[in-house]
Amino acid sequence: MVGVRIVDRRNDSKRKSSVNRSRFIRRFKGQIRKAVADAISKRGITDIDDGEKIGIPAKDISEPHFQHMRGGVWRDVLPGNDRFLSGDEAERPGGGAGGTGSQGSPEGEGTDDFAFALSREEFLGIFFDDLELPNLVKTQLVRIDEYKRVRAGYTNTGVPTNINIVRSMRGATGRRIAVGAPYRKALRELRERLAHLEAAGEGNSAEAGEVRQKIERLLRRIERVPFIDDFDLRYNNRIRIPVPATQAVMFCLIDVSGSMDEQKKQIAKRFFMLLYLFLTRSYEHIEVVFIRHHTEAEEVSEDEFFHAQDSGGTVVSSALKLMHRIIAERYASSAWNIYGAQASDGENWDSDSPVCREILDKQIVPLVQYFAYIEISTLEPQNLWWEYDKVRAAHPERFAMQQIKGLPDIYPVFRDLFQKKLA
Repeated sequence: MVGVRIVDRRNDSKRKSSVNRSRFIRRFKGQIRKAVADAISKRGITDIDDGEKIGIPAKDISEPHFQHMRGGVWRDVLPGNDRFLSGDEAERPGGGAGGTGSQGSPEGEGTDDFAFALSREEFLGIFFDDLELPNLVKTQLVRIDEYKRVRAGYTNTGVPTNINIVRSMRGATGRRIAVGAPYRKALRELRERLAHLEAAGEGNSAEAGEVRQKIERLLRRIERVPFIDDFDLRYNNRIRIPVPATQAVMFCLIDVSGSMDEQKKQIAKRFFMLLYLFLTRSYEHIEVVFIRHHTEAEEVSEDEFFHAQDSGGTVVSSALKLMHRIIAERYASSAWNIYGAQASDGENWDSDSPVCREILDKQIVPLVQYFAYIEISTLEPQNLWWEYDKVRAAHPERFAMQQIKGLPDIYPVFRDLFQKKLA
């Protein structure tokens, strides 16, 4: 039995571009995922949040299609030429035995490649799929906002702590003036009438007594106007606006000794990318410090960090000492939120592992918001793991550690390490 898939393209139009785009990504997700994986290997940690232009070989997206053929018997009359005669041999094409072929380009795409630009959301979606993130967490990582409250005028309702006294008293004064104005006008007229009667020698007359009673009633009415009413109260209004919290620095430590092959470095890079992407959703400004080490540690660029060809033994404490020195020199201010992530295969000199524990426990962990250690290995944990486990027991809120055996383990490990941060 032969399966046939028929794609109906009759109703395609410009208005259906988004539908066709999603369908294209679904149908050729394998090729696109491979292209994204190649792009990630060349991309920097701080560039993970951008889109990507990828090339897919045309042969991978070709598909069989139906077309109408002319039927019946046809007789064609072809024009002649002034160059070839019957029996002549055709010349070889130029460019050698291989012909002209297709041309390459500096971007790695050939003329036979199909160029396809992925948006930021599409690129991150495929990146997350490769890490096997749940859909809910994908959405959270694509956009996580923190909020702060800012003043936004006044409102008639609120809690007592938000009462604006000046605004409320101003409103109360205006109300008293408006409500008492008719009474005060009438009071002025009655007083003028009483003064006129007294000047005419009629201060003890019945009319003067009636005027005095009216004046007393008006004064009581004016006194009954409340000094402040619930209607006068005004409260400070505050609204929530999304805003990144503050600035952070992310320390990336990696073992580049001979036992850390390229595959382990790529796994570490995916983990660091995920951590950076998570932090960018919580902080406005992030600096990244790359520290690599074997027997000695040094601060390097990102390219050197992941593509170093060093070999030799491993002294992990050298990286921790350098990290502590950089914190003291450049990030000692309380304005910085410090995060650390260390990737290693777990191999270390036996005598150095207790030193690492001491540095972490006494010097680094008290200064950081969080420190995560991942051990990329399929073997049983070694002495460094057990020393770090003592640090985790002493600082469970700030220090976490997990083992990664392969690419599918990256997100589950990340979730376990940062589940309190993601909540």
